[in-house]
Amino acid sequence: MNQWLSTFEEILKTLISPLEWIMLFAIVGGGLFLTFQSKGYPFLKIKTAFGLLLTKEKNQGISRFQALSAVLAATVGLGNISGVAIAIHLGGPGVLVWMWITAAIGMIIKFYSCTLAVQLRETDTNGEPLGGPMYYMSLGMKKWGKPLAIWFSMAGLFGVLPAFTANQLTQTFMNVVDPVSFIALSDFQWKFIVGVVLSIASAFVIFGGLKSIVKVTSSLVPTMVGLYFILGVYILIANIEAVLPAFYLIFSEAFNFQTMIAGGFWGLVILGVRRAVFSNESGVGNAPMYHGQSQSKKGTDEGLVAMLGPLLDTVLVCTITGLIVIISGAYLVEDLNGIVLTLEAFRRLFFGFGDQLLLIMVFVFGISTLFTYSYYGVKCFGFLTKTHWGNYYNYFYIGSIIFSALVTVEVVIGIIDLSFALMSIPNMIAILYLSKRVKKEMRERNWLA
Repeated sequence: MNQWLSTFEEILKTLISPLEWIMLFAIVGGGLFLTFQSKGYPFLKIKTAFGLLLTKEKNQGISRFQALSAVLAATVGLGNISGVAIAIHLGGPGVLVWMWITAAIGMIIKFYSCTLAVQLRETDTNGEPLGGPMYYMSLGMKKWGKPLAIWFSMAGLFGVLPAFTANQLTQTFMNVVDPVSFIALSDFQWKFIVGVVLSIASAFVIFGGLKSIVKVTSSLVPTMVGLYFILGVYILIANIEAVLPAFYLIFSEAFNFQTMIAGGFWGLVILGVRRAVFSNESGVGNAPMYHGQSQSKKGTDEGLVAMLGPLLDTVLVCTITGLIVIISGAYLVEDLNGIVLTLEAFRRLFFGFGDQLLLIMVFVFGISTLFTYSYYGVKCFGFLTKTHWGNYYNYFYIGSIIFSALVTVEVVIGIIDLSFALMSIPNMIAILYLSKRVKKEMRERNWLA
């Protein structure tokens, strides 16, 4: 089993190596192009975005608040809590700078992609909107749209599996609760049990469909984000003397010329981009699948609300997590990685039981992520087959939770990075090709000259 997993891990690394450069060029290069094309104007509308978030329109679909909550349920959570720790473990504190830069670019990408998701969408037999990359590709790109949509949807079937979440939730349970000390079962048996429990809990919600998912996530996510923010800010204030030195370390390591000369500089940049993409999913194409279901009439209104995703999950939550990991010094312990590293950081800085408080939040974040990711796969499978067949994907999804609980975090990260790269390539091609539609709507609203 271990030999098979090691071989699979090596294959994934080989496949990811060339694709990560294409992803870097597509997301960063494409995002910079869109930033110049829009003249950075969406950044000036952040206040308007928060206002739109709390208003509703009398149309079919879900509210903007529900759409953003569902997206944040998928991104604010283990990607920000565990993913940041993995990035710092692999690339050092400087990786945070490249995560921030990618997040800023990602805000513009989400503005464009989620605007297109409302501009170019279909309706199902019940009159509910159907939007997302596969729809703006097939509707907006006459010649290559359909092949790109199929490419995106096939990669999406694997990119949206709950591999990372199920794996890290299981790892958290094993390290903090240590069930082996209570009942003498093997690690493998306990991981299998946790995987089964997670799959059953997820099944109760995801088989209820979109309405069931957004109802649960719009209740859970804002509360958990608020609690995490309060806990994180308290820890930072209690260690305020270490915050400025931590920022100095972050920026000095991000532009470390010795690292550049040694050949590791671009590796650091790519690592930051990869973890930021995993954190907020900008350019991957997941968010437009929820935002495309919104009640919004104007695409740019939905685009502005979607921009808040990277701002909240990467700029805010990732920064809090990263600072705590760095200030604690836990990242210097070689054997600590992923969620275990973050838990140790919180334990050190919050009276010795911060890891237990974080454990509760991690499970709520993780469970909400398991709920929301399933819908992405349903959309992809429904597009590849028939819309009403989409729910059959959930059986595959539920089974993958158990598999993910058993394998190593390295295998899981490899699957996600490979799939996200394969999703981002056709999605960024489509966004760049269709960007004139977004620019046209911005001009109609007198946002651009």
